[in-house]
Amino acid sequence: MTSPVPPRDRTDQPWRSEGAPPPQPPGRKMPGGWGGLLLTALAVYLIANLVLSFFNGEKEPTIAYTEFSKQVTSGNVSKIYSKGDAIQGQLKKEAKVPGKDDKYTKFVTQRPAFADDNLWGELVKDDVTVTAEPVVKERSFLANLLISLAPMLLLVLIWVFIARRISRGGMGGGMGGFGRKAPPKPVELEGGRRTTFADVAGIDEVAGELNDIVDFLKNPDAYRKMGARMPGGVLLAGPPGTGKTLLARAVAGEAGVPFFSASASEFIEMIVGVGAGRVRELFAEARKVAPAIVFIDEIDTIGRVRGGGSGMGGHDEREQTLNQILTEMDGFSGSEGVVVIAATNRADVLDPALTRPGRFDRIVQVSPPDKSGREAILEIHTRQIPMSDDVDLGQVARTTPGMTGADLANLANEAALLAVKRRQSEVTGADLSDALEKVQLGAERSLVMSDEDRRRTAYHESGHALLGMLQPGADPVRKVTIVPRGRALGVTLSTPDADKYAYTEEYLRGRIIGALGGMAAEQVVFGVVTTGAESDLEQVTGLARGMVGRWGMSHKVGRLTAIPADAQQAYGLVAAPATLDAVDGEMRRIVDECYEEACRLLGNNRDRLDSLAGALLENETLDEVAAYRAAGITRLAKP
Repeated sequence: MTSPVPPRDRTDQPWRSEGAPPPQPPGRKMPGGWGGLLLTALAVYLIANLVLSFFNGEKEPTIAYTEFSKQVTSGNVSKIYSKGDAIQGQLKKEAKVPGKDDKYTKFVTQRPAFADDNLWGELVKDDVTVTAEPVVKERSFLANLLISLAPMLLLVLIWVFIARRISRGGMGGGMGGFGRKAPPKPVELEGGRRTTFADVAGIDEVAGELNDIVDFLKNPDAYRKMGARMPGGVLLAGPPGTGKTLLARAVAGEAGVPFFSASASEFIEMIVGVGAGRVRELFAEARKVAPAIVFIDEIDTIGRVRGGGSGMGGHDEREQTLNQILTEMDGFSGSEGVVVIAATNRADVLDPALTRPGRFDRIVQVSPPDKSGREAILEIHTRQIPMSDDVDLGQVARTTPGMTGADLANLANEAALLAVKRRQSEVTGADLSDALEKVQLGAERSLVMSDEDRRRTAYHESGHALLGMLQPGADPVRKVTIVPRGRALGVTLSTPDADKYAYTEEYLRGRIIGALGGMAAEQVVFGVVTTGAESDLEQVTGLARGMVGRWGMSHKVGRLTAIPADAQQAYGLVAAPATLDAVDGEMRRIVDECYEEACRLLGNNRDRLDSLAGALLENETLDEVAAYRAAGITRLAKP
């Protein structure tokens, strides 16, 4: 039974952990964020003075001595207290302050030295009480001192409170507020069970390569006796959604060691040095509970080739963070038993110092699963979903080539959502089919098209489908529809019966001919073309560019790579202008030849084109069997 997930005691830690022991109580740290603290102090001071003004209340008004004489003469004074020429008093009835709208009962006045009135006689005549204690009670010196210091005391209390919150991680890091992060949640364990290789499917060959690390973490002494050194780091490279993070968690779960997970982007901050400090702290925490696994996702964020000079002196925060990772991974002389697993989909841009032996010794390619792998992944993601007896996961796997584990998980979830919307108790084959259409083709749009637009769209999609049926070795047509989906007015879906890993020139030309089928059909039938072929032309351009510039399928350009695989890189950095002109000319030649072939094939099979377009106009959507029947073409047997 694994230990529970430890609570996060610091919110500025960018990593999550599972299987680690509870952390020790953190020590107190000096508060940071002086700018914010000064603003808080000013606000507290103003609020405190505002509050104290209410406690002080209104002072007794000071009235003129003539006003006091009038009140004495009228018999409205009940008692007075005099000290020297200062007089305090209280009226029997409330009176109005002369010249103001305020009223008063207690008052303060000053008897002039030159006054010769018979004040005492007037007071005795009216039975006015002359008291021995002041009528107006004054606060003591200590009370006045406490009130005057109250704002400062309140400010100190707020300061101490902020300091404790910061030391406990409740308000983020210091550095003037830079580096403050929202509290990341720890990795939650599903049902108290950690991830193992049983939860990973479709990439068995990769799991086999990682078994060495699991065995090392379980039996490090056996390797030490043989003088073997375990790889300090393993780099998982592959497209997004192939299960790199899941593999790293499975390694930690199989070995039963703590697992620290972080995204590389979370180490980067505005202040130089913050990221490097977080890296040091992460590895220090991992050493405390070694053997352990540190997983860094999207490491290309900070692991790109250095020397860009984007910071002051060419040494910015990203490079400092990378340098710290390199230092921590260098031999692990002080962190034996800590294995770093990183994930990226851009292994080609990583710094050579990061991938050299001694750091990331082993680079493991994580590719999309094959047919059997996709079926196994679907079985895992449908374990908690009630499935109908008509569901054939093998058939779904055959029609989803190129999909990753994340795509298949999304497919299963979409099917479950459809079943709930349809008030069903189980997911049926129709739900999976509709979910696959939604994922691959896009959601249906309720767009009202004119008859002319529908007819043009029907011929456009029929051109794609018919050329896909006529081309030898082309991918079979699975579905044709003129129902608007996503951004398209119609869609033709073609997928291979089996996974393909290498493509011939003939196959790629067939792909180009099929992609140009919609435009060719419009040209053959209507004599004009429309903007509906925009996405088709983008696909054609990419295929032709790859054939000529990357895969050596042009005699004029030759067997060389004239265009980099990275589309973001400028062509001129790797090829001469004359070579690029040759690439452009060959691309145009291939596309023009394919377009002429598409028009020729559609012209020779005009009756089939009309029949397929008519079936589409009538039914709007044709599946594989109906499409081949409408075109009058026999579908070859599946391999």
